[in-house]
Amino acid sequence: MNIILFGPPGVGKGTQADNMVKNFNLHKISTGDLLRDEIKKNTDLSKKIKSIIDKGLLVSDETISDLIVKILSKKIYFNRLIFDGYPRNLNQAKSLDLLIKKYNQKISCVLNLNIDKESIIKRVLGRLVCAKCGLTFNKYFDPPQKEKYDCNLKYLKTRSDDNKNTIKNRLKIYTNKTLPILDYYADQRILYKIDGTRKINQVYGEICDIIGSLGS
Repeated sequence: MNIILFGPPGVGKGTQADNMVKNFNLHKISTGDLLRDEIKKNTDLSKKIKSIIDKGLLVSDETISDLIVKILSKKIYFNRLIFDGYPRNLNQAKSLDLLIKKYNQKISCVLNLNIDKESIIKRVLGRLVCAKCGLTFNKYFDPPQKEKYDCNLKYLKTRSDDNKNTIKNRLKIYTNKTLPILDYYADQRILYKIDGTRKINQVYGEICDIIGSLGS
């Protein structure tokens, strides 16, 4: 199955995706991670991408599509993907549908995590990412614990784009460009709405129930 994990920045998509990867043998595809990997190459393109991301804006659909094609064309990922943070607008959603069909795959469900604006800001500002293993925590809601985190605390960093100005820009873009995708997937009858304000295990429990009901 291929799953789209949908919701505003800071809602906890990455955490839930990591849980699904472990329990359902899936592969998480985050365009944010793909773009940050590109940034590490220190090319003219990487510098341009970094500037756009740091402002809370979106990279062009064409650039994102090229990155997605590289993933869909690999047999190891065939029908076993979780799209985290993609698509972010209606054009990307329609493009993904075309690419999915081209590679003989399908989107099994779209999980939409909902949360209020105040909680979003607090979650994003509290986010910590391990520079060594990539695990994500939150100093307010999900602090690192010994049984969950083996790396040294010195590796925990905040992302350069996690600040109040960037959050406001990202929320504005989300409202204006991303929310219309909900209707698009609702028309396909593959959209599931989930209350993202609850505890992580409660949200994940509902996600497991939904995936279990798909039958494939």
